[in-house]
Amino acid sequence: MVDDTKIEPRALAGTWHFERDIVDRLSGSTKKVFGETTISDAGDGRMRWYESGTLRDGDVELPVFRTLFIAKRGLEWAVTFEDGREFHDWAPGEEVEHLCGADTYRGRIDITAVDGSGWAVVWTVTGPSKDYTMTTHLARP
Repeated sequence: MVDDTKIEPRALAGTWHFERDIVDRLSGSTKKVFGETTISDAGDGRMRWYESGTLRDGDVELPVFRTLFIAKRGLEWAVTFEDGREFHDWAPGEEVEHLCGADTYRGRIDITAVDGSGWAVVWTVTGPSKDYTMTTHLARP
């Protein structure tokens, strides 16, 4: 078993293929996202986490993308949104939480191989109008 609490985000630099399932318990539907994630040095001490892909919801396909940053905070790392707002601690192997208005996001990053060749991110989101789990599997191309 990998001690993923020891893996820094720099170890995940490079390009990844990802597949994501979004299981919505309110609607009873599952959406799929597939695409590419790139983690790279942002040049300012942060790592840039960029995702682009396609969301498939039944017969509908939509382009999706987002940018996050992983920034050093003292001896630790933290994930921020593109605009600099805090998202969550970089704590692979541990549950993290993000409050967004009335919604609660509980997540976990699991690194599945010591060489960083595979990892997963799982978010469970609950709130007055949300109840879904989003599972992303990432692998080297």
